[in-house]
Amino acid sequence: MRLKTETKRQAILDVAAQVFREGGFERSSMNEICQRVGGSKATIYNYFASKEELFFEVMRQSADAEFEQVHAALDVSTEDIAKALETFGQRLITFIYSPQLQSMRRLVISESGRADLGRKCYENGPARSLVVVSAFLSTAMEQGKLRKADARTASLQLKALYEAEFHDRFMCHILDELDSKDVKQAVTRAV
Repeated sequence: MRLKTETKRQAILDVAAQVFREGGFERSSMNEICQRVGGSKATIYNYFASKEELFFEVMRQSADAEFEQVHAALDVSTEDIAKALETFGQRLITFIYSPQLQSMRRLVISESGRADLGRKCYENGPARSLVVVSAFLSTAMEQGKLRKADARTASLQLKALYEAEFHDRFMCHILDELDSKDVKQAVTRAV
């Protein structure tokens, strides 16, 4: 029975992701999701208490596995800090500027003022990443591989440098799919 429950929950998430991408958060409805999944709204509400909760879970699920893979590049035992930061930066930029994540990020940005989604998504993504990157930089500083500084500030500045060549175009909806060569060059300049 549990497998069937998880299967249904995943089916709801898959359909909701498609509906949110097509219509944005505001124009998407639980009725539309229900029609596409089949069944009743009560069934969906058994799995997710609100549209906001469903949207957040779609966001979280789409990013979690990739988040771990991106941050795996930050191995504190590495001797070549620049290489580790370049690998991490390339993975991060490729991930956060992928077409799927761009559309999800735009939805979060557009809905952040109306719901608690902005805070939840920040805590699940950027804030979580900040902790991991700060710990990596702090360890590298303690080992003498980087000069001492405030690791949290350094992490924020590093992320800003990684994104410097892409962020404005993303915000203005004119960022095309990124070429890996461009990402590599931009990240190398940032590091």
